[in-house]
Amino acid sequence: MLMKKLLLIAASAVLFSGCAMVPAGGGASAEPAVAAAAERLRIAMIDPTPAALGALVAEDLSYGHSGGKVDTKASFIGDLVAGKSDFVAITIIDQTVKVVDGQTAIVRHTLAADTLDSGKPGKVALKILGVWQKQGSDWKLLARQAVRI
Repeated sequence: MLMKKLLLIAASAVLFSGCAMVPAGGGASAEPAVAAAAERLRIAMIDPTPAALGALVAEDLSYGHSGGKVDTKASFIGDLVAGKSDFVAITIIDQTVKVVDGQTAIVRHTLAADTLDSGKPGKVALKILGVWQKQGSDWKLLARQAVRI
């Protein structure tokens, strides 16, 4: 009898934990909105303004570069606006977007860019992982990490 109760409790736990993994509000329906926010960020990084960038990144932004530097919201925006980090062109390929809980999304892509950091021309090719968070009605970049290809 005790074994039957334990099996019933275990089966119930599995059933209810499976329900918790279903995204609230349908993750697939939010994917186009996340992709659109990521595209607005790509454009804002080429032609940066504090207002455009500020609207797309979270206050608690953690922006990891492939060289190990980690920017905050203020340093990320400041470096782009000042031209320390200057993107002339950015091409994104192989992008995937997965909304995991209705409020959080994982965006992965390959980034190829022409740069003019501090006036010095360059090229960069990176794999990017971005974590986006729904804040109010907007999707904002919360965390980003790049690795060299």
